[in-house]
Amino acid sequence: MLCSISGERFPTIGGIDESTEVSDAQGCTRMNAAYVSAFAALAGSLIGGLTTFAAAWVTQRRQANVQWLLQEKTRRQELYQQFIEEASKLYVDALIHDQAPIAPLVSLYVCINKMRIVSNPGIAERGDRVIRMIVDTYDLPNKTLPELHAMVESGALDPLREFSDVCRDELSALTDAVFS
Repeated sequence: MLCSISGERFPTIGGIDESTEVSDAQGCTRMNAAYVSAFAALAGSLIGGLTTFAAAWVTQRRQANVQWLLQEKTRRQELYQQFIEEASKLYVDALIHDQAPIAPLVSLYVCINKMRIVSNPGIAERGDRVIRMIVDTYDLPNKTLPELHAMVESGALDPLREFSDVCRDELSALTDAVFS
């Protein structure tokens, strides 16, 4: 038996027309290619959409973390600033007076306890030391102007230096966390 493809005649094996099989196989291949192509387009769209969603979610989560860290840093800065201002005023008062006013001391302890909640333990510990030093200063004789001048020259009039240094370190760590 002979069959023809494009006008040429070929012999067949066992009476089966091979041109039909080729034609059917090519037709099937073309149909499968259309399905594969459509499926690939659909899968590409789905993967692209999921990737976009995941990237948006990660970006939004990162922005929320950055915002929280910046708010936390601002909150701590305000707390440390309040403590430093109140402790400084109380220390100057302790240098020239004999009796400790209770309300400002309580206010300092309020600040310290807030720090215990949000800060690392070293900050609250150093704040406690500052308060103890202030209370001890009230028990010492009042300072005269020449004695205060000598304290300024020697650097002894800055009891909050160590406290300020650890606060700066902690705030720097928060800033590093924001930009890492």
